[in-house]
Amino acid sequence: MESPLPPDELGRRLTEVYDAVGPLYRRAQRLVEQGLAPERISVGVRAVLALLHRGGPMTVPQMGRAQSISRQFVQRMVNDAAARGLVESVPNPAHRRSSLIRLTGEGRSVITAVVDREHRMLREVGGDLTDTEVTACLRVLGVMLTALDHVDVG
Repeated sequence: MESPLPPDELGRRLTEVYDAVGPLYRRAQRLVEQGLAPERISVGVRAVLALLHRGGPMTVPQMGRAQSISRQFVQRMVNDAAARGLVESVPNPAHRRSSLIRLTGEGRSVITAVVDREHRMLREVGGDLTDTEVTACLRVLGVMLTALDHVDVG
């Protein structure tokens, strides 16, 4: 088993990860935007639909925290999705003033089609990646994300 990296070396290596994640995110976002054309939804609405698809009904503040984006931005995306009939607001038994947002049948159909198309694309990534490598990548990114939990996303 390997020893953990010393702090200075860890800092240098994680800088390489940050340097790779930025362009990766921006390219993936452009590709997602192109793939969303058939459903005519934005990346922000897609993020809301995907979050509700994975996690079930949530409040706007819960979605903001889960995605590290402002509650105001999430609210705008929820409003856009609601105007399209993709989500609906329902009473929240745990909090009277903060409704739960849930997918409608149409919203479920749209996000299922989007995710299925993305999965078909991602199958072509290649690189002979192993489960161990993907698990390690997720672990590293998770640790990096947790280290930034204190950052206010406003």
